[in-house]
Amino acid sequence: ELQMAANVAFEILYKEYYARVFGLCRRLLGSPTLAEDATQETFMRAYKYFKRYDTSQPFWRWIATIANNHCIDLLRGRQRIADWIGSETEELDSLPAEDIGALGQMISHEDSERLNQAVEQLPDKYRVPLVLAYYNDASYDEIATSLSTSRNHVGVLLLRARQKLREELK
Repeated sequence: ELQMAANVAFEILYKEYYARVFGLCRRLLGSPTLAEDATQETFMRAYKYFKRYDTSQPFWRWIATIANNHCIDLLRGRQRIADWIGSETEELDSLPAEDIGALGQMISHEDSERLNQAVEQLPDKYRVPLVLAYYNDASYDEIATSLSTSRNHVGVLLLRARQKLREELK
């Protein structure tokens, strides 16, 4: 009976969060097809470990962490993370001066479909930290840990991502 209640609760959470998890995976992976598989895998893992979910914490944070980790593992499988995020020095050297505006402002002023397309066009090295920071509210430290890089490098990658988005959305 307890197991049946947990199954019903999980089914409700699945229906409520599926679209949001899919959106996160699509943004991280840059592909709707890969995102569909990643979303299914995320929920399968969540179901398997549902007993470990701390109900005092927001469900979104827990499921988003599972999705983040799975998508980053998929990206790592395609190529070494150091190969696609490059080095902090390379990014700083290629960084033009610019006025820094919040991505949040861009999101509120842009057509969401147009913005989603622009985000999907970003190379992995810029798209992944950007999605983690702005769509998943991860801190620079959390992103740095996920990507095995420094906090400063995350800041530079996010700055470059915002610049590339601005260029694309002009």
